[in-house]
Amino acid sequence: MSTTTQFSSQSRGQYSSKAYSAGGPRSPLVPTTISRRQPGDNDIQIDILFCGICHSDLHQVRNEWSAMPTVYPCVPGHEIVGRVAKVGPHVTKFKPGDLAAVGCLVDSDGNCPQCQAGLEQFCPNTTFTYNSPDKHIGGITYGGYSDSIVVKEHFVLHVPSNLDLAGTAPLLCAGITTYSPMRHWGVTKGKKVGVVGLGGLGHMAVKFAHALEAHVVVFTTSINKKDDALRLGADEVVVSTNNEEMNKHTATFDFIIDTVSAEHDINVLLQLLLPDGTLTLVGAPDKPHSISAMGLLFNRRSLSGSLIGGIAETQEMLDFCSKNNITADVEVIPIQKVNDAYERLARADVKYRFTIDMASLKSK
Repeated sequence: MSTTTQFSSQSRGQYSSKAYSAGGPRSPLVPTTISRRQPGDNDIQIDILFCGICHSDLHQVRNEWSAMPTVYPCVPGHEIVGRVAKVGPHVTKFKPGDLAAVGCLVDSDGNCPQCQAGLEQFCPNTTFTYNSPDKHIGGITYGGYSDSIVVKEHFVLHVPSNLDLAGTAPLLCAGITTYSPMRHWGVTKGKKVGVVGLGGLGHMAVKFAHALEAHVVVFTTSINKKDDALRLGADEVVVSTNNEEMNKHTATFDFIIDTVSAEHDINVLLQLLLPDGTLTLVGAPDKPHSISAMGLLFNRRSLSGSLIGGIAETQEMLDFCSKNNITADVEVIPIQKVNDAYERLARADVKYRFTIDMASLKSK
């Protein structure tokens, strides 16, 4: 039987918010009450409508990233869509009732070269939506598995009114994670683009590459995913364990985005790149990749990585999705089924993302 955890009691300048939290790496997520700060001059208070479940939530809750150790209790969630409830007196871009979104970032120093360039995700003083030091009320930040959140205006995004809200939530991480590198490395009409893996990230990469009018090839270990890949916008599907199929594509790709988080050989992918082609990693396997220098030296190929995107680029992505009618393929669940969803996510048993209907948080 699950138990309910309790955070610090409400104090002056704070209010209580319902949430779900994990008390340890092997603990289930359970109902709790957390403290949020009252909106300051530049803050926006958002009533959360939907929150996506990212694979990084699973890693973070289970403390599987040594570089980012988890502080408990942990309230995950950085794919947030909601409605503005309150705004501070200096807020100019939002008003109560507006649809709004919050992604992986809720603050940065605003002064460093990265912030000045619109690359807040690379700021050395970035505050993540959860599991970061909370400079306002102490402790750590708590994420979107809750009924409300307070965020500085700069880090709040406008949600286009024509987008399905449940399908929009995963855009705040899975969407920008795949959109940003495609924009940075110039995916456009006529380019040949490879997408490695067809999961939560991969299915978004296919949609974006197709909308950008590239020739899209999906690499998968499962032939059973062919029909779905074509439905999502792929032009071709290659079974990556079939050497004959892989060899047909040697030195033909301008850009490949690798979304796989499991251990795999990326040297075979490097051989698929044209001269000056780029392979970008957005998946994060636990074990380091083994790289052959020859695969990079010949044809001047590049291996890179990419982490979400800045705030302006994330808004650009949402507007692009509005124009092209792009959202994530989601399975909507009540929050009471979140632990089952985590087990299914660990087995890759979802097409392609879970989104929590936060109205269920009001249910007993």
